[in-house]
Amino acid sequence: MSNRLSAPKGNKDGGQNMPRLTKARRAALDFLFEAEARGIDANELVQDRIEHPVSEKLVRDYTIELVKGVSEHQGRIDELLATYSTGWPVERMPGVDRQALRLAVWELLYNDDIPDAVAIDEAVTAVAEMSTDESPNFVSGLLNRIKDLKPALID
Repeated sequence: MSNRLSAPKGNKDGGQNMPRLTKARRAALDFLFEAEARGIDANELVQDRIEHPVSEKLVRDYTIELVKGVSEHQGRIDELLATYSTGWPVERMPGVDRQALRLAVWELLYNDDIPDAVAIDEAVTAVAEMSTDESPNFVSGLLNRIKDLKPALID
């Protein structure tokens, strides 16, 4: 039995729960955060959780896509974050902010299926719930700057 779900075509799951893509993003954020904290490869962590689940939660395909995408492009993503986050080196950003930013920048630059406004809003909402009081404004400002420069940044 596979421990993966396909990402839905719509972004709501009947209004009963958090939208599925939001859940996939949160799971990806958790994987990236945990992998960085433990000093391990995020893709290997995801694969381990698929093979040896620690809960009833399934690892969604979009979570896998996000972790893989961020991992593949992390050098470029971090370069952009460092360039446009005035006064905040990437390594000094709160961990949740750093991972939420990486996810959103990947969606902005490498996933045309997600509207830019959605990628930004999801990241801002995540840091508003899980990080510092200053984080939502910082994340919003940085992501909007990258969105504005997107045509020149796409490799």
